[in-house]
Amino acid sequence: QVQLVESGGGLVQAGGSLRLSCAASRSMFSMGWYRQAPGKQRELVATISTGGSTNYADSVKGRFTISRDNAKNTVYLQMNSLEPEDTAVYYCKGTSGVWNYWGQGTQVTVSS
Repeated sequence: QVQLVESGGGLVQAGGSLRLSCAASRSMFSMGWYRQAPGKQRELVATISTGGSTNYADSVKGRFTISRDNAKNTVYLQMNSLEPEDTAVYYCKGTSGVWNYWGQGTQVTVSS
């Protein structure tokens, strides 16, 4: 059974930083981060391919950086200059072939 385990969420003041990590139990072609705020749909934050190609939501460009360690099957999300609007549950997603796998989510709360 494939598992993705996230860590690194928490409470931070506006302007602060957090680093999320997601470790997969097997290699994934594409990995990424999504988030869901209360009352809103889940949205893409950033994705990264095995080769390192990245994609970001406009709302996080210049503030968030996604990276991965293929040897560890781990993806990271460095979040800087956090804003209250970034408050959400952050989910890790891994894609292998036609299959998508999701982590359990980690809460990020940014206070003003």
